[in-house]
Order: sequence, then C-alpha cells, then structure tokens
Amino acid sequence: MTTLDPTMAPRAVPQEAAQNVMAIASGKGGVGKTWFAITLSHALARRNRRVLLFDGDLGLANIDIQLGLMPRHDLGSVVAGKLTLNQAATPFETGGFDVIAGRSGSGSLANIPASRLQLVAEDLVLMGRSYDNVLLDLGAGVEKSVRLLARAAATVLVVTSDEPTALTDAYAFIKITAIERPEVDVRVVVNAANSTREGERTYSTLLKACQGFLRIAPPLAGVVRRDTRVRESIRNQIPLLTRYPNSEAALDVEALADRLLAG
Repeated sequence: MTTLDPTMAPRAVPQEAAQNVMAIASGKGGVGKTWFAITLSHALARRNRRVLLFDGDLGLANIDIQLGLMPRHDLGSVVAGKLTLNQAATPFETGGFDVIAGRSGSGSLANIPASRLQLVAEDLVLMGRSYDNVLLDLGAGVEKSVRLLARAAATVLVVTSDEPTALTDAYAFIKITAIERPEVDVRVVVNAANSTREGERTYSTLLKACQGFLRIAPPLAGVVRRDTRVRESIRNQIPLLTRYPNSEAALDVEALADRLLAG
C-alpha cells in the first residue's frame, strides 16, 4: 500500500474509535454534506434513537443556521475552557435530537491546536455513551483537523455527487482514510442524483477507482435523489422530514437510516 507523506499524518496520539460515532465526510464542499447529516440525524431520532449531532466543520460551521437554531453555547466556549461538551449541547426539539453547534461564520476554530482538538474528540466519545448515535459533521477536505476528528468514528459516510471534482475529492478522502485507518468502516452516499439508477452508476465509477488503485471496495450506503424541496426546506430553516416527509429525498434518507441500523 502507498506510504503516506508524514507531513499529512495527524500528530495527535491515536484514539479508540467509538462504534456509535459516525462521521459524515466529503472531499469537496457543496455536495450537501451538512444537510445530509441533519436529515440523517432526524431520521434516526424518528426511530426512537437518542441522537447527538456535532458540528465539526471548524471553519464554516452552519448546522445551527440550517436549523434556525440560536444556541446559547457553542463549541467555541468548549475550546476556550468555559464549558464542558455536555453543557454546550442544545436540544433541537423539532427533530428530537441534540446539537453541539460550531461558531458560525467566525472561522475562529479553524486553527485550533491539534492537542486541544484531540481532547474535544475524546470528550465527544465519552459524552457519546449517553446516546445511541453520534453524528459528526466534518469539514470538507482532508486537512489534519478533519482527519483527527474522524478518528473518533468507527464508521465514515463519504458524501459525493456525480460532479467529476466531487468524485475525485471523495476518492482522495477514502484513499487517505484507508491508509491511516484501514480498519474503519467507510461507506459511500451519492447525493443529488437524478435517479436511483444514475446514483448507482456514479457509485460504480468511484468503486472502480477504489478497487483498481486501493484494492478496497467501500459499499454504497445509499442514493439520495435530487429534490427541489431540499433547497426550499433549507431556505426556510425547516428540516425536510418535517416540511416534506414524503418527498423523494426524505424517503431516500429514511431508507438509508433503516439500512444503517440493520447493519
């Protein structure tokens, strides 16, 4: 297997991944990763799961904005040592799950020291024992901070679309993850597909690259069809499963949640 450039590797001490922690990643921004993390959290909560959604997009945190939340506390206060992670959790009553918000629009957490981020990740694993599922919305890309947070998760869902750049960047994320953590459960989510069949073809393209160059075959977690009601729900800051529970995208995420719970 290809040797990873040592400058790319996280400097923090490796931590034990938690089986109930799931990271939502993407190599590229703009593929609907945060929306998907929110909607999957909602779908799991609708199945009577205790769910925590953690905004790990340290540079561009926006989960609270998409949900129309005005949290009293956020991750910035935790990093500053003013609050514990537990104290920063905000209930999102509409969706039935809890949220730990980032610091929207400030970018102040983008340069958090690796040692401090490691402690936050460890605290998240400990706090996660009170939940059935912890979803970690990572920032786009393969930066050290993204990969360090991802180490808390036993499962990583890589969200992509049919755009060539999205596929290329998804492949890059899978490659680095496979090198650093060959034991991790990586699965692929194709978002905004014109049809289920087209989404499966997009996945097949990525799968062939992974099999040909990495000798791995990350399974398809699911395809989410393109749906104009997604944009409308985001614009109105209302979860899709609340506003349009029978829309195509909503049904796709619900089905995906069922498959994840089934193993």
